[in-house]
Amino acid sequence: MDWQAITQRIEVAVAPHIGTGKVADYIPALARVDPCKFGMAIVLGDGTMVTLGDSHEPFSIQSISKVFTLSMALRHYDEKVWDRVGREPSGSAFNSIVQLENEKGIPRNPLINAGAIVVTDMLVAQGGSAAFEAELMARFHRLSGDDSISVDEEVAESESATGSRNRALAHFMAAFGNMANPVEESLQAYFRQCAVRMSCRQLARAALFLAFDGCDPINRERLVSRENCRRINAVMMSCGHYDNSGDFAYRIGLPGKSGVGGGILCIAPGHGAIAVWSPGLNASGTSMVGAIALEELVEATGWSVFV
Repeated sequence: MDWQAITQRIEVAVAPHIGTGKVADYIPALARVDPCKFGMAIVLGDGTMVTLGDSHEPFSIQSISKVFTLSMALRHYDEKVWDRVGREPSGSAFNSIVQLENEKGIPRNPLINAGAIVVTDMLVAQGGSAAFEAELMARFHRLSGDDSISVDEEVAESESATGSRNRALAHFMAAFGNMANPVEESLQAYFRQCAVRMSCRQLARAALFLAFDGCDPINRERLVSRENCRRINAVMMSCGHYDNSGDFAYRIGLPGKSGVGGGILCIAPGHGAIAVWSPGLNASGTSMVGAIALEELVEATGWSVFV
């Protein structure tokens, strides 16, 4: 592929939109991020990396972390994960509490906040919150080849200070017996996983295993089984953007996961992983400019899974 022509095409497409959307201002540490930032990284199976803009600048990955914790939970628990969390689209906002009462404390899927809290709770039950964080960070460091990835302490504190709704979700699930640990222990672990800072380059490289049946094509490490890799990608396709998931599939046609820090991770099975970052969000919490960039990339490469 002519990557120079493709990146130029993407830059032309996003230029008029840079700075649009609304930065996530309900988390004080995120409210101060420059809305005009834009970065993108595409990592191919042979390790080739194509980058645009601020691809080297770390940002708060927020809900993108849920993809990695889900992969860890499936490795530890396999099918038992689905005893505690569903795999259906929610059709609701990422932090909605409405469905939990009707569905007896079982979250719709692992990519909404309630579902991700349950997944984190399962991982904390393995050996405590410190062991969970150590395993998560070791995975990021190993897969990205970069030990500089860390938790942004200011963002983690902001998450906790403004986390009343997440606490409500967790206590509600605990009332139905769907939390194995003390609520605050699992919540603090969840807040810290969301506060991990990564660049587009690091994030795309770390997720490359999801484009190749669960096996990192460069270091040959198997992170999840072939079957569970496909399941993760399926859940990302149907649930990765909350009540915007259908539109994202329609426009872009790749499994993806957005975060309110402005990042989007996309997987092009058999080709590579893509990370894009631009802080301005649409009403559903997905980066506006990031989605435009991905739509242009898919149009130029033909990478949609629906081809």
